[in-house]
This record gives sequence, C-alpha cells and structure tokens, in this order.
Amino acid sequence: MTDTNDTDPDTVRRNTPGRGVRPDAASIEPSAPDDFGLVQAWWGDGKGKTTAAMGMGFRAAGHGYRVHMLQFMKGGADSVEAVRGEYNAIAAMPGFSYENLGHYGWAGMADGSDDEDHEKRVAAGFDRVTELVDAAGDADLTTPFELDAPPEDGVHMLVLDEVLYAVDMGLLDEASVLDLVREKPESLELVLTGSHTEPTYLLDAADLVTNVRKVKHPIDEGQRARKGTEY
Repeated sequence: MTDTNDTDPDTVRRNTPGRGVRPDAASIEPSAPDDFGLVQAWWGDGKGKTTAAMGMGFRAAGHGYRVHMLQFMKGGADSVEAVRGEYNAIAAMPGFSYENLGHYGWAGMADGSDDEDHEKRVAAGFDRVTELVDAAGDADLTTPFELDAPPEDGVHMLVLDEVLYAVDMGLLDEASVLDLVREKPESLELVLTGSHTEPTYLLDAADLVTNVRKVKHPIDEGQRARKGTEY
C-alpha cells in the first residue's frame, strides 16, 4: 500500500499521473475520454466564466476529444467588434467547433434590441441543444470522432455558454434545463455558464458548481470591453 504522506521527492513523482515526467505537446489524434459525463455550472458576477469553459474545451480538444460550444445571448453589441478572437482560435483548433444563436443587444436593456426576438432566439437555441444532446445519445461516446466531423455525429463535451443568463431573464424555464441535465447521455460532459445569481435549481443536479466572484473590475469605472480580453 502506497503511503500518500510520504514526502520523498522520488516517491511523490512516482505517485503523480505523469510519474514525474515533464509534460510535452504532441500531435492531436482523435481520441475518447475515459471518464467524462459530469455536469458543470459556472456562475457569478466575476469575469471568466466563458473563458474557463472555453479553456476546458481547448484542453479537451487538445487530447483529441470532440468539443462543441453553443452560445446563447451573445449576439452583436456596439461595444464589441464583429470578429471575436475566440472564434478565430476555435476555428484553428482541430476537434473544437461553435455556433452562436444570440440576438443583437441584451435582453431587458434599452439598447435597441427586441426582447421578443431574444426569446425566439433562445427557444431556437434550446431546440438546437436538444438536437445535439439526442445525437450524442445515439452515438458511442466511448469511441473517438473525426476531428472535423459535424457535431450531429456526436461530441464528448458540450458547452452551453450563457444559458444560465437565459434562465435568469425568463427566456428559458429552469425545468427545461433540469430535464436536459437529467436526460443527457451518461458519458457527455455538459458545461453550463452564465448568471450573476446562484442557480439553486442546479445545485443537486450538477456535479461541479463554481462561483466566479468579482473582487474588482474596471467596467465599474467605465472601462468598455477590451479586444483580446473580453472579445
């Protein structure tokens, strides 16, 4: 039996997943995860929820897993340019794809956008989510997928960016999200982001819940979204 309290450096290295070997980059080949299948929820008033979700997406794709991100609520805005850095990066990453179903502006704000259109876009987005989750259920998630295969062939990780904001704004029912979580394929890693308020309805259903808390943010002093950090 291994003594986990042993502080001998050689023993500690041997007990790590890499056995003390320095990690290195390698070519990306289609692969399948051994232990995906959790539900993650990232919420809070701090910056970094989408960033964290996409970071996991890049990490998973780097291992050869198939990842897809579907964005709610993120259409155009006068503070953000039409081209976003994350889209360019995802397009260059094998195995990682995305689609944006947001509407211009932000629901509930006097920004010239139509709240009815926001609601329609969210409804269409959730229909698309259901389609992708059903497709994952029909696929064998224990096997690799071609890195350029369409998400309809199945994905190992599905990121629903800003979906929790859609619930907060009354554009999507809590019950619909809970049904999705409970009915998803066992091996599908499902990542939900958004919301400045705690998604209490998910606390029992999700496996990982992270509160991204703001301590200080320059937006409070009038700083607008910056190219390369916010978009």
